[in-house]
Amino acid sequence: MSKIGVIVGREWSWPPAFIEEVNRRNTGVTAEYAQLGGTRMDEPIEYSVLVDRISHEVPYYRSYLKYAALQGAHVVNNPYMWTADDKFFEAGLATKLGIASPKTIVLPNKDYVPGIVHNESLRNLIYPMDWPGLVDYLGGFPVVLKDAHGGGWKGVYVCHNFDELFANYNQSGLLTMVLQEFIQWDNYLRCMCLDQHDILVMKYDPNARRYSHHDLGPQLYDRIVADCRTLVQALGYDMNTIEWAVRGGVPYAIDFMNPAPDMDVNSLGYEFHRWCVEHMADMCIRLAREPRSPGAELRWSKLFGG
Repeated sequence: MSKIGVIVGREWSWPPAFIEEVNRRNTGVTAEYAQLGGTRMDEPIEYSVLVDRISHEVPYYRSYLKYAALQGAHVVNNPYMWTADDKFFEAGLATKLGIASPKTIVLPNKDYVPGIVHNESLRNLIYPMDWPGLVDYLGGFPVVLKDAHGGGWKGVYVCHNFDELFANYNQSGLLTMVLQEFIQWDNYLRCMCLDQHDILVMKYDPNARRYSHHDLGPQLYDRIVADCRTLVQALGYDMNTIEWAVRGGVPYAIDFMNPAPDMDVNSLGYEFHRWCVEHMADMCIRLAREPRSPGAELRWSKLFGG
């Protein structure tokens, strides 16, 4: 019997619902919370599929998952890609794939780990930075400053002038920040993307953090779904959300580095939550029964060909 292991943090609604859904189907595949501790080199991996919801915050889990992928387990999501991904890379990838995305700049860190001597260790950095030139490149204020590796709208600031920009940048500490063109949208969507093909398009209010049914016309809906599939297939993510700001009929990919997306019933509502539970169960059971070769996914050049 094949097993699916789920690695979670504090979230309470999606994991037990997913495990119950997999187990009640009686397909010869079972799901459980993975139990880990002191992984040995060449240790057999007992799970055919591992669903990763928290390794971005628990480094030991990330090390285990990379080892599990090396041993042939299918990890949702690819831990090698997730380790390397950031919002600046994504902006460049979207542009390479022909998908509209805000102009983006990656910034040097404000602070550094102990041992970095600014006038000796940072000789490659231009100082002072040409802040007016950077803002002009983005089309002027307002601009968005955000953590290149963040998610869940943490560490995101809309800056309307240099005072606000410097105040937020100066408290960013060791984070690597990106500066991004602000898209004044007519419509805003968040799309749940599972199995690199199944796309749930939801209208989203980023201020109230509220989901509802979308109101898109067929042409724009089809474009957003197609662009979602292009992005997640390039990234190799089986579980992700992509946010779109629609301006003048053009969907701009705002944020698509969400490999542990929010699936909580209180956030999504029961209908969207159940979509995530059932589609994740469909995918993971199939991957457990019909393993996908991990070899190609670990060769990034193949992923980025578009």
